[in-house]
Amino acid sequence: MKFWVGGISALALLGGALAVGAVAGSDDQLAPGFRVGGVDVGGLTRAQALAAVSGQTLRAPQVTVVAGHHRWTVEAGALGWHADAEASVAAAERATAERTALQRLRGLVGQEQPQNFPLVAAVDAAAAGRALATLTAGLVTPPTDARVYFDKVALRYAVRADAPGQEFEVEAAARAYAAAPATTLLRVTVQDRMAQVRAQDLQGHVAQGNALMRPFGATLAGTKRKGVLTALQVANLYWVRPEGVVPDPAALKRAFGLLTETVDQPARNARFAARGDKLVGMPEQAGRVTDRAAAYAAFKTAVFDASKTSVILASRVTTPTLTLKQLPDAGKLQLIHTGRSTYDHSSPERRTNVANAAARIDGTVVPVGGTFSFLENLGSITPENGFVGGLIISGGRTVDGLGGGVCQVSTTTFRALYGAGLPVVERNQHSYRVGYYEPQVGFEAAVYDPGLDLKMKNDTGGPLLIRTVNDDAHSTLEVQLWGLKPQRTVKVSPAVILSRTAHPPAKYVVNEKMRPGTSRQVDWAQDGYKLYITRTIKDSSGVRTDTVGTEYQPWQAVYEVGPSN
Repeated sequence: MKFWVGGISALALLGGALAVGAVAGSDDQLAPGFRVGGVDVGGLTRAQALAAVSGQTLRAPQVTVVAGHHRWTVEAGALGWHADAEASVAAAERATAERTALQRLRGLVGQEQPQNFPLVAAVDAAAAGRALATLTAGLVTPPTDARVYFDKVALRYAVRADAPGQEFEVEAAARAYAAAPATTLLRVTVQDRMAQVRAQDLQGHVAQGNALMRPFGATLAGTKRKGVLTALQVANLYWVRPEGVVPDPAALKRAFGLLTETVDQPARNARFAARGDKLVGMPEQAGRVTDRAAAYAAFKTAVFDASKTSVILASRVTTPTLTLKQLPDAGKLQLIHTGRSTYDHSSPERRTNVANAAARIDGTVVPVGGTFSFLENLGSITPENGFVGGLIISGGRTVDGLGGGVCQVSTTTFRALYGAGLPVVERNQHSYRVGYYEPQVGFEAAVYDPGLDLKMKNDTGGPLLIRTVNDDAHSTLEVQLWGLKPQRTVKVSPAVILSRTAHPPAKYVVNEKMRPGTSRQVDWAQDGYKLYITRTIKDSSGVRTDTVGTEYQPWQAVYEVGPSN
């Protein structure tokens, strides 16, 4: 009994000393007997324990991901799930720090109580977010904004409805998974995204655009001359956009030019008219034309006021630059040069326009130093001036239009003036090579009312008289230039072709109005060309040359065909 008591006392004394040592020496070591994920970490420092545990793995569970009506089953590891050595060792660290003095003492004397801490799972939220975004990427739909379009059947502006989009809140789902790594069912919330432009936002603009789309007339002040834009021409003057009705400045200027070309009556210079074999002087006439600055402002204001259907354009009087008294003595004029062309195989409509245009410029007098304008002397290409429908080049196609054949006359006039050595002020080419102007390829001039003119300056030192000789029976046209023949010679060389581009394959267009199985050609193929013509002029000042360049587009043959059965 004595021995036992003494033994206890000795042990108590020893235990106190050992306990003090344990308290002092275990702050950075895990308790003896501790294991993490089956790995003995007792007595190891935190760093040593992390190194020992880091190689351990956990079996990843299967996770069901649900997003709306879609469901996937994926391995948790693909969602950023992994064994977290730091969190697992931290649990052992906390247990070590929370031991009582008696538990520490028992550990020192080899009486520790083994304890195993499981590996803890964690989720990398960023990796989970990326994986979820990949899963749902094909399901994300952007919202569709409402938009305005022009209904070509109803001929009205209309609204194409907006539609919501769909996105998935993958970041929120990733954070939820990171907060609960043990879950095996992960829901991704589907969120509707509304369009930025809604249909109701556009209805008012569309109503305004449709209200503006009406026939609109313009009358030249002081006259009864009137031009009218159709409802579709007015609709082309603006866009209907989410911000409202937006004017198209370029279209407004073109439409204004179209109206002024119609209503303006420029002053007419004195000229000659054929009366049998004689030329009779025709007196000059004052004109009245648009006062463009004031008229354009009034036009823009009125055309965008749906309550108005017309506007009166401010005008001003113009005076002729050549009077009857200033006409030259026709009997003393000499033939300076003649331009020639042929128009075999022309339609009756084209022949009508050739004859009309030739007659309208016949007798034109260009004063000394003046500039000849083909369109100014021709007058507007309108039914009122005797022009009829014919094939013209417009919008990249050969189509039916008013005045087809006028370019036969402008081309022949150009040949007369150019061959006489007159300086070119404005000359335009056709889009593609036209057979009527062969064989002198590139030696032609296109006009279009309004916009494209032929202008050349009279530098001969005397007045010039233009005469036309049209022979419909033989399909020939001559334009003669008469005046005081200058002391100069002019030589026009044949065209020099720089390059040639093959035309594209034929195009076939279904025409629902044609009978099934039928077809007709409506455009004709032509190769493209780059070429130039050189003119050499020799006079008292020496020898000089100039060139006229032409670039024809490759042109496609087009056939209209009836619908298939």
